[in-house]
Amino acid sequence: MKKLAALMSVLALCLGMIGTGTITARADSVEVKPYIAFGADLTSSQKNKVMELLGVTKEELADYETITVTNQDEHKNLDSYLDKSVIGTKALSSVKIEEADAGSGVTVTTHNISFVTEEMYTNALVTAGINDATVTVAAPFKISGTAALVGAMKAYETMTGEAVDSDSADAANNELVETSNLAKDVGADKAAEFVASLKEKVVSGDLSSEEDILKAVDETAQEVGITLTDSQKQSMTALMKKISGLDLDTDSLKNQAKDIYNKLKDFDDANGIMDKIKAFFGKIIDFFKNLF
Repeated sequence: MKKLAALMSVLALCLGMIGTGTITARADSVEVKPYIAFGADLTSSQKNKVMELLGVTKEELADYETITVTNQDEHKNLDSYLDKSVIGTKALSSVKIEEADAGSGVTVTTHNISFVTEEMYTNALVTAGINDATVTVAAPFKISGTAALVGAMKAYETMTGEAVDSDSADAANNELVETSNLAKDVGADKAAEFVASLKEKVVSGDLSSEEDILKAVDETAQEVGITLTDSQKQSMTALMKKISGLDLDTDSLKNQAKDIYNKLKDFDDANGIMDKIKAFFGKIIDFFKNLF
């Protein structure tokens, strides 16, 4: 029970709910049921639709631990991080969390979730310290997806009586919101890649000063190919300042968010090839210039 509850804690964590730390997803080897947190405002037909998207039949539901989350839960835990209009007035999104094989990393799949992408969920979950989990978030129609995240936190605290460390929770929630906001200007993929790359720089370089982190923000934006406003730079610097104080390491980031960091590696490799091509043709041009 402890093992999977920890997984759920971090998912909620990542969305910023109540928050209270660094979580170890694999506490022991005891087999436990996977969890599903349902939005409390789902109608019967909507719940059936969500279960279909989660890949769970009525007969299989008995194999899961289930809880519900209310819209009041959402607002209580998310009003400090998200606009009320984004949270909405009904808790409809739901989440299924299952343990994955050791070393497989965090995998997120979403259905009818419009506010947060799979990569954003993954990034924030890894920031919160989760390892090796398969997460599915679903809703009966297009909505933001906040209820599922609050539900994960509620499930963790209900099942274990434990709270998540406030620093990890705050950083994960902050990251999710800032990445989503940035995505409105630069696109979801670029936003997720930027935050992942920046986070790696901060963690691997053990950056903690505002000056060093701001420099990393500028460098990463240039590498990813995006332009940030001064306000966005300040927000990202403040976020990374929080992340720098967490117990994260580069290997964990890369292993748990494999897809994101593999994309970044491919991007870096492609840039390296282009640089070599440009240098080659530059030498040719210089050669002919010298002839005359």
